[in-house]
Amino acid sequence: MVGGKSPGDRIFNITNILIMLAIIFLTVYPVWYAVISSLNSGADLQRGPVYFWPREFTFASWRTVLADPGLLQATWITATRTIIVTVVSILYTAMFAYAFSRSYLLGRKWYVVLGFTSMYFSGGLIPSFLLMNWLGLYDSYLVYIIPSLFAGFWNVIILNANYKAIPEALFESAKIDGASEYSVFFRIVLPLSKPVLAALSVFTAVGVWNDYGTTLYFTQSVDLQTLQYMVLKILQASSAAQQLSSSAALTNPAVAELLSAAQGKGAVTTRTIELASMVIVSIPMVVMYPFAQRFFIKGVLLGSVKG
Repeated sequence: MVGGKSPGDRIFNITNILIMLAIIFLTVYPVWYAVISSLNSGADLQRGPVYFWPREFTFASWRTVLADPGLLQATWITATRTIIVTVVSILYTAMFAYAFSRSYLLGRKWYVVLGFTSMYFSGGLIPSFLLMNWLGLYDSYLVYIIPSLFAGFWNVIILNANYKAIPEALFESAKIDGASEYSVFFRIVLPLSKPVLAALSVFTAVGVWNDYGTTLYFTQSVDLQTLQYMVLKILQASSAAQQLSSSAALTNPAVAELLSAAQGKGAVTTRTIELASMVIVSIPMVVMYPFAQRFFIKGVLLGSVKG
């Protein structure tokens, strides 16, 4: 159709927009629901869910969570762990991927076999626990750092594809000028790989921040708890209290009343504490993402397409 879009094109565009809006709503609304519910009075929330805005707005649940004496220590452990692991693991993995991308690397085929094997098979929880205990890492801060210093072979594949896209003439000219492999890596490869490194850093940081399994299996000290593990304990405690209350309601009303009181009344309840905890520990990642977004799409494309 000359001079404008055809009716079929307009119908397609409208349908596409509606579908995208529906997907955005389904993605964003659960987060929004958690936020408004955590900012609503617990007693009011027990009368029925809120949908778009708190009926009785209050920061009581947030103040209760932030007043937890262990929160500051858990935040410090989680933040320092995330920063150290993200920076060091991305650097180590980038160095390994650079060596792996060179055709003259000795034993390259063996690295391929070991790398792909590690992607599909693992030792399991019990051997991992025995290994951490044997290395002296159990119940130590280093258990958060040392086992995570390599970001995985999947990241090596992405970085390798990015390195292959760098013109070989750059490497040859640098070698002619007397540059070592370290000089080539730090002065040529890293600057040209910033978008890919930024994208992988986002993935790594989110994964480390959300990890609670390391705390659950390899630590027992209260001083080594992470934010996600604290949220897990809150959820488990709340679920256990609800189950006990339901069981006791059928056999012993007095016990059920005590358990109901333990779950909280008024502005703060176990439900609002759960939601406030989940929202608060998610805020740093939500704040970080927009700053890394400008590298994200470009980095993923560069790391996945060769040429």
